Amino acid sequence: MPDKSHEDIYQEFKDAVNMAPKELEEWLDTEESKSVGDSSSGESTGHRSGRRIVKIKRKNKDELTDADYEHMSKVNGYISRHLAQRPDGDVSGTDWAYSLKNWGHDPSK
Repeated sequence: MPDKSHEDIYQEFKDAVNMAPKELEEWLDTEESKSVGDSSSGESTGHRSGRRIVKIKRKNKDELTDADYEHMSKVNGYISRHLAQRPDGDVSGTDWAYSLKNWGHDPSK
């Protein structure tokens, strides 16, 4: 399968990341956000990704770098895989939902 174009990655990212930059920043400051993920290095991968997503979303499309597109593609893959593992029942307040929010996707929307 050929690599996705920047436009494909951009559109998928725009659809998958449904949190506004300010909303995501505020979420990342919560204890719930910091309570999930691998934190062997002090900050989880998802939390670090969330901070990068905020920066990406604040850029104009023509300012995005190849590295930004690479991260956007990673985010798209994570959100897609994580959504496929949705637990049964009410997911609000679960680590599953918290982890997704760290990656910029609020499953309650």
